Amino acid sequence: MRQESLFPMAKGHMGTDESGKGDYFGPLVTAGVFLPEGQEAVFQELGIKDSKRLSDNRIRDLADSIKQGYLFSVVAIGPEKYNALYDKFRNLNKLLAWAHSRVIENILEEVNCSRVITDQFGDERFVTSALMKKGKAIELVQRPKAEEDLAVAAASILARAEFLKRLHFLSKDAGLELPKGASSRVEEAAINLVKKHGVQALNKFAKMHFKTTKKILA
Repeated sequence: MRQESLFPMAKGHMGTDESGKGDYFGPLVTAGVFLPEGQEAVFQELGIKDSKRLSDNRIRDLADSIKQGYLFSVVAIGPEKYNALYDKFRNLNKLLAWAHSRVIENILEEVNCSRVITDQFGDERFVTSALMKKGKAIELVQRPKAEEDLAVAAASILARAEFLKRLHFLSKDAGLELPKGASSRVEEAAINLVKKHGVQALNKFAKMHFKTTKKILA
């Protein structure tokens, strides 16, 4: 049951999304954006759409525009922290729920929003149980293809832009290019990483529970 708030609810809604879930190298990044009522046309004019339909350069440009004009939160979990959390939760959907909940709570610190739309990635109870006091009062809508919602699309752009930035710096740190995704090219890079820095380096740069780890260690 939604709690009655002492403060009036802001007109608009929040969207959250994540990036890096399917990438062996790099962080898991979750982002949220509050879209005020009546601003949908501005988002459409900017060309906001699901980040999977945009080039990396366009993602970076749009992320800057969103950050300049709208309330947002970005939570990035680097590989070492990700691996520690995965060992704790033993379930990717629970980890995702924890990350989405932190983003939601951060935005609720700034705006009294009543509705959040997020992608369907698991049991809704994972998110509702991970939300803290402020988040308990919201209406949470989890649905497939949530990126069709403009607030969720904007969040997907912020999450991907942060992922790309962090992957770039991790590549510099590793001294070799860490590719996106989980392809044979990624396996080749992982083998080179192990040759260069040893097996222990994987924990610093990669998501250890991926099948890729077993493949390259074999």
